[in-house]
Amino acid sequence: MTEPTIFEISSPGRIGVRFPESDVPETELPDELLRDNLPFPEVSEMDVVRHFTHLSQLNYSIDQGLYPLGSCTMKYNPRVNEEAARMPGFAFTHPLQPIETVQGNLALMFAMQEYLKEISGFAGVTLQPAAGAHGEFLGVMIIRAYHHSRGDEKRKKIIIPDSAHGTNPASSAMLGFDVVPVASDERGNVNLESLRAVCDDTVAGLMLTNPNTLGLFDENVAEVVQIVHDAGGLVYGDGANLNALLGIARPGDIGFDIMHFNLHKTFSTPHGGGGPGSGPIGVAAHLMDFLPTPVVTVIEEGDDDIPPLYGFETPAKTVGRVKSFHGHFGVVIKAFTYIIMNGAEGLRKTAEYAVLNANYMRVLLQDTYHLPYNRICMHEFVVEGKWDDAPGVIVLDISKRLMDYKFHPPTNYFPLIVHEALMIEPTETESKRDLDEFVQAMKKIAEEAHQNPELLKEAPHTTPVGRLDEVKAAKELVLCCWLPDKE
Repeated sequence: MTEPTIFEISSPGRIGVRFPESDVPETELPDELLRDNLPFPEVSEMDVVRHFTHLSQLNYSIDQGLYPLGSCTMKYNPRVNEEAARMPGFAFTHPLQPIETVQGNLALMFAMQEYLKEISGFAGVTLQPAAGAHGEFLGVMIIRAYHHSRGDEKRKKIIIPDSAHGTNPASSAMLGFDVVPVASDERGNVNLESLRAVCDDTVAGLMLTNPNTLGLFDENVAEVVQIVHDAGGLVYGDGANLNALLGIARPGDIGFDIMHFNLHKTFSTPHGGGGPGSGPIGVAAHLMDFLPTPVVTVIEEGDDDIPPLYGFETPAKTVGRVKSFHGHFGVVIKAFTYIIMNGAEGLRKTAEYAVLNANYMRVLLQDTYHLPYNRICMHEFVVEGKWDDAPGVIVLDISKRLMDYKFHPPTNYFPLIVHEALMIEPTETESKRDLDEFVQAMKKIAEEAHQNPELLKEAPHTTPVGRLDEVKAAKELVLCCWLPDKE
């Protein structure tokens, strides 16, 4: 039975709130501000509480169970992060206040820049970008500015492997570059011969996701970087999968010139549904002058008795401002809290357990689902959601059926180089019991696909609505399921 809407439970005379007597004189509103028909529901306070509590329970979240969206890193978000962000000294400040009145905020931002530099091996960091794709866009801006500053105007190409994140080509194209794809080899690495073939003096850079969207660390990454550098290009690292590398490998040490961080993924800030995110970037020393303005810095050194004074500086060849004020400060606070609570040892364990969990699930599923690149993975892995002896079943059917088993589906149909792809990322925060339950559900669905495929085709069976026409739903949004009759 469908839950009634708040309008359907409305009953004349019910009151949910009683307003106090007005303490200002009443006045008539202009007619143009009034509507003849304003059909508010008449409900009690309990009606409202139950209605919205029920709606909240329809939304799947990491608080309810495993959220295996590959590439999204939907890990648990410790509540202490939220408490830190709500502290009055952070929550009630304004970015236009004099710097003398927000020294705590600036000290945290400066420390966060230093932590990210240490974690990644880069010389400079900006916290401005609002999300990962925004960080990508800024990174490509810096690549363009770097070449132009040297009078090298002929570099028009950005090379992007076919296992990269989908936003990489969009970021490049938006800045006027020609996107040149490069294929993967049989082990899921960048094909070195294909890379050499497109590296010439028109290459501005390469955008490399490592680990890539197959969940694999490129075995030839040092050689890939060298090939691009030898052609005069820069190497951009998509840091969305940094969760697999924390405390183990630093992209700056490998030779990357630029990389963005997803604070909302790697360092545990709630995300999804459009944000908020945070996508700082790190750069090598030769690119620090191009960072956006302003950058938090120490403008007066302190001593044993007086703390340093923090402020802002403008890099010499800055590409300008890319975000109002100083980025998503609340997200930075939460990520900062996560980093200092874990420390260096804890961050390394984060990566180790993320990789362990993914490989545990990969091995348990490899005899049931085909793994196109069956080698040790990093934090995620990709299987094919199809069988030759169950030709009518596709990935979408598997994912819809998973909802009946009370699991959020993995990422579907990505990366594009795997036919009927399911990208699965358990993260480090799930227990062995949680992983085993998900594996058992996946195996049971595989049995159903062979024995009763219609069960999958008609799934989900236990959700408030059945399978929707997703294309139609995206094009013809209905944001309210019921409205009172209009005159």
